[in-house]
Amino acid sequence: MSMERGSFAARHDFDALPLSPEVDVRCAHFSEIGALSDMAHRLVPGVQIGAVELARYFAFDPQSILTFTRNGTLLGGMAFLFLSDRGHDALLLDDICLTAPDTRHLAAANEEVSAIYIWAIAATGRGIAGLGKAAAHLRQIRFRDADCYAQPSTVAGREIMKATGFEPIASFQPDLWCYERPWHRQPMRMPGAIIQARSFSDARH
Repeated sequence: MSMERGSFAARHDFDALPLSPEVDVRCAHFSEIGALSDMAHRLVPGVQIGAVELARYFAFDPQSILTFTRNGTLLGGMAFLFLSDRGHDALLLDDICLTAPDTRHLAAANEEVSAIYIWAIAATGRGIAGLGKAAAHLRQIRFRDADCYAQPSTVAGREIMKATGFEPIASFQPDLWCYERPWHRQPMRMPGAIIQARSFSDARH
């Protein structure tokens, strides 16, 4: 899916986004799945998954859906696919159905998360300020070694990507953007360094 909506003028590394005291971010409750599904359909272009299907992914991994609220009012939500090694490869090779992903590509609760695909962000008004706390959620031990991926579907979504350190990458998956965690980044190469070509199959190693 992708990311929406609201302006995001300030530029920050995703892992350095401020933690807004105005917006509460937490794992969703099952009772909120219907409202989150409706909001996604209103705000994110191309959403096809319904509340029943979303509830199935929520049951598989309750940490994969967050809600953004302010004074008890729902402002939005954010959904992730926590990919296993197999799912990570499938993402880069365009071998995964991102509108209805097979759970065989997802990391089980006792399995290492190899990559995080940001499935959707749907937020109104101040809800977008919840991104900082969502990033903090992804710095838990289970997730912190996984780089983040997304496919922006609108101009606003692309602006959010650019403003938070995501960059388009070469992959068989169309228009795939990646945010490399700061602790994974290599020191800048000296001029004249030799860069060896690698296949997509080993691009993440």
